[in-house]
Amino acid sequence: MAKTLKDWVKTDVAKVKKKPLKWLSEEYFFRVPTRPLYSDAEFMFAPADGIILYQKWVKPDAPIVDIKGKPYSLRDAMRDDDYNEESLVIGIFMTMYDVHVNRIPYAGYLSYRELEPISSYNCPMLDIEKGLIDELMVRNTNSVYLHNNQRLLNRIYAPELQQWYYILQIADYDVDCITPFDLSQNEAVSQTEPFSQIRFGSQVDLILPKSSLFEFETLQDCGMHVEGGVDPIIRIHAHDKPDTTPH
Repeated sequence: MAKTLKDWVKTDVAKVKKKPLKWLSEEYFFRVPTRPLYSDAEFMFAPADGIILYQKWVKPDAPIVDIKGKPYSLRDAMRDDDYNEESLVIGIFMTMYDVHVNRIPYAGYLSYRELEPISSYNCPMLDIEKGLIDELMVRNTNSVYLHNNQRLLNRIYAPELQQWYYILQIADYDVDCITPFDLSQNEAVSQTEPFSQIRFGSQVDLILPKSSLFEFETLQDCGMHVEGGVDPIIRIHAHDKPDTTPH
């Protein structure tokens, strides 16, 4: 269940923080806890375990965050200069202590595309992780990796919403692949089912374009720790239909 960053570090991280790195990286990291599969069309669930770094509505060319004077926009994130949808973006940072299996927030049909790397190497995410674990602070200004690192863009068409939404997976510097569990394209996926894994530190962003049919309400605050497939992060409200009754 969702916890404040302080409570999560105190309860979950403290149990294993002093364990050897070999055990953390070879055994603890690869755990896949049994979780129920939820199905509720009124909610979108967290796609990953981790800490919410940011959540905001942004226009496609407006900055999600400003990184050392260099803005980072939706078009930068998705590597698509033609993307033209105002969208809700929720960024979830996965630390070494998190489960790294990612899950489907809302049922639909999944396709994916690995994006071309912007540089020849991935930047480390260690500064962000240290700030979260050791200082209990969210610092997006040091997120240089957002501009550079390997990423895979998953696109899901949700019939219930009559629109697409996206899951952007971003890898850490010592990772050479993001691993989808099913290599098929346009595959039917159920809400909260596991679909992929990123190894070691990483980030997952949920990108949800604005809708003329529904209103999307965020349910968690920045700095909260959420569990993938367990914690709802968006409530979905249908827009009221206009009254067409003659007066």
